[in-house]
Amino acid sequence: MDRLAFLVERARGLRKKIVVAGSNDDVVLSALKMALEHSIVEPVLVGPEVETKALAERVGLDLSRCELIDCQKDQSARVAVEVVSERGELLMKGSVKTGDLMKVVLEDQYNLKTGSTITMVSVFDIPTYHKLLAISDAGMIIAPTLEQKIDMINVSVKVMKKLGIEKPKVAIVGAIEVPNVKMPATLDAAVLSKMSDRGQIKDCIVDGPFALDNAISKEAAEHKKIESPVAGDADILIMPDIEAGNVLYKALVFFANATVASVILGARIPIVLTSRADSDRTKLYSIALAAILC
Repeated sequence: MDRLAFLVERARGLRKKIVVAGSNDDVVLSALKMALEHSIVEPVLVGPEVETKALAERVGLDLSRCELIDCQKDQSARVAVEVVSERGELLMKGSVKTGDLMKVVLEDQYNLKTGSTITMVSVFDIPTYHKLLAISDAGMIIAPTLEQKIDMINVSVKVMKKLGIEKPKVAIVGAIEVPNVKMPATLDAAVLSKMSDRGQIKDCIVDGPFALDNAISKEAAEHKKIESPVAGDADILIMPDIEAGNVLYKALVFFANATVASVILGARIPIVLTSRADSDRTKLYSIALAAILC
């Protein structure tokens, strides 16, 4: 059973205005076709008109249900951000590069910044795990500080609460299970755990450091005599850096056949910013998740 399919049902009929930067992307257009079938979004496609129309015809997207703004590919990020800042509810990356899009999003003139850390939350359905699992951050924050990890936790908790997990269990992931002065990620984990104990981080249970196996396997945690309500039962994994997060993300998708929905949060509007290698189903689920969080 695909445990992420409920996102589409939850988002059905929301009709959120989604602005796509770089509409000349057939996988994105295919996902939008499915999102339109469920009335999740009303697309504004920004990109080269001729190429977009050809790709839309190929995937069967009815452009009469979309607004199409013609511009050169190298201008589509800026035009899309201008549009979403004025009248959009969601922003989606198409054929443009992530860095090019986010650079424009962060410009003061568009008033999309909120002062919060902009972070990526990915919700996975992993066939071998007993429930949905959120991971942050696999695509935005290169080397998160302690303060940024607090924001990553808070944003991830917001997502999981929206999906019905009232008090998510948050595992701070490192390479080992005990604090080590030579491994800063483990020290951050110890601080975050104590902050949670004292109520400084709310609406969740935070513990760590955990090696990955102890966060998701009760057997591994018991073998190492780790006693924690989070051990082996995590709802959220907070990764030590973008490299660990990105490798885990792609390992889950390509080795473990996981499905995933990802969204960028922290700006004034949610941003659907999936990998070029992600499937149209992943992009559909990501659109649905962003619409629910909007």
